[in-house]
Amino acid sequence: MPESAANRSIIRKCLFPVAGYGTRFLPATKSMPKEMLPIVNKPLIQYAAEEAMEAGLHDLGFVTGRNKRAIADHFDLSYELEKEIAGTGKEKQLESINQVMETCTFTYTRQRRMLGLGHAVLTGETMINDQAFGLVLADDLCVTENGDPGVLSQLVELYRQFRCTILAVQEVPDSEVHKYGVVAGESLKEDVIRVTDMVEKPSADQAPSNLAVIGRYILTPDIFDTLRKTEPGKNDEIQLTDAILAQARSGCVMAYKFKGRRFDCGSIPGFVEASQWVYENLHKKR
Repeated sequence: MPESAANRSIIRKCLFPVAGYGTRFLPATKSMPKEMLPIVNKPLIQYAAEEAMEAGLHDLGFVTGRNKRAIADHFDLSYELEKEIAGTGKEKQLESINQVMETCTFTYTRQRRMLGLGHAVLTGETMINDQAFGLVLADDLCVTENGDPGVLSQLVELYRQFRCTILAVQEVPDSEVHKYGVVAGESLKEDVIRVTDMVEKPSADQAPSNLAVIGRYILTPDIFDTLRKTEPGKNDEIQLTDAILAQARSGCVMAYKFKGRRFDCGSIPGFVEASQWVYENLHKKR
């Protein structure tokens, strides 16, 4: 029986590209995935999975690489540990990860060669098929306060309205635009822009705006065919930015100035800032 239009608007899957080497955190990441670096007592990848779970995306797919087995182990039972702490107060410390494990399903595939974010997304196609899906870069830790929905939940709500690719964006200083994909377009309302231009890591004088894409997306499944046709771009990699720009030119892409705060945990200063903020605002209040 064909799905109803209402059911097709519900996004169930989320993709996590986690194959990168994490060279900015060497030597810590020589044998440990950067996504397993803890913000206080919880690894980055768990924060990302919890954000997807809150948004109703319970089918989680991971595009992994060599030396990334710890991620799959984290989302699995640990019989020896659980037996050791059974009946003690330490069991409570596993409640959050156990909730993720009980709620979500987990699928893994390997990206054998690092050919860009676009290539990583294309590698995950078999875990997504023909459905719209979330894409989360765990390097970006996004937090909200006062019971506000997470950033991915906000994007899902917009997808229900526009039924197209949705990007989370924020304003950044001109001196930092070279670190991001940058968008420009027609403002539909204060926090929603219809994208007409998008450039990967431009110099300040070439940037179309100061609106930077951060690591939260809703992508429509035609992105895979578009990526297959996308030639290598900046750094001779297959850039997701280039494929999304093609979507914008042939159809519709929306950028959304999300509500919340984002920390760049792919950099050491951002990682330290995130750890301090989480400890002061979340951990100490438990």
